[in-house]
Amino acid sequence: MKQAFDKDYWESHWQQADGHGPGREIVPNPYLAREISSLAPGTALDAGCGEGAEAIWLSTEGWQVTAADISTEALARASERATKGCVAPERVQWVEADLSVWEPGKQFDLVTTHYAHPAMPQLAFYERISGWVAPGGTLLIVGHLHTSETPGHGHSQEQRGHGHNPPEEVSVTAASITVGLDATEWDIVTADEPIRTLTNRAGRTVQLDDVVVRATRRS
Repeated sequence: MKQAFDKDYWESHWQQADGHGPGREIVPNPYLAREISSLAPGTALDAGCGEGAEAIWLSTEGWQVTAADISTEALARASERATKGCVAPERVQWVEADLSVWEPGKQFDLVTTHYAHPAMPQLAFYERISGWVAPGGTLLIVGHLHTSETPGHGHSQEQRGHGHNPPEEVSVTAASITVGLDATEWDIVTADEPIRTLTNRAGRTVQLDDVVVRATRRS
């Protein structure tokens, strides 16, 4: 049976996952800095912000950030980290929202998401958030790559709630994302399927198969 990534799932995950306490250091996804460091800061939406690493980093780089997540627990930890990191409260707005139904009511210069697993089909989620990018703005998606080893079920949790062995329903390819972006409206800047390694809490080296897509909405 497929996992329902609804509010109950994410609240339980953040409340129970070992090693995810507010005292633990977290770092932003490396692809975020790689892809957007050359952009002029403006307004940004971090869709599925989790513990807030990306939102906090964006705020320190001059972005005005809206950080949305379905989990109250995750947002509390993110807000606490921002406060401890001396992030000005007006730089980040933390929003509790089910991204499968929430409407921001405006568009942003940057919309980004990192391994978010919404309560809706993955590609439909990416299509949904793409509509929140302002003309001339940037969409940055970092997700789990669908490979021949991707399991049909299960969810091994290794990094910030996102496993190196994700279930099939949340894994995608660069091509499956870019085909959903109308070529008359979008310029594809990056469509990459990089592999990186990290050390998990048990001291083992694990491999992450990622998808990175960056696109610019034409003005």
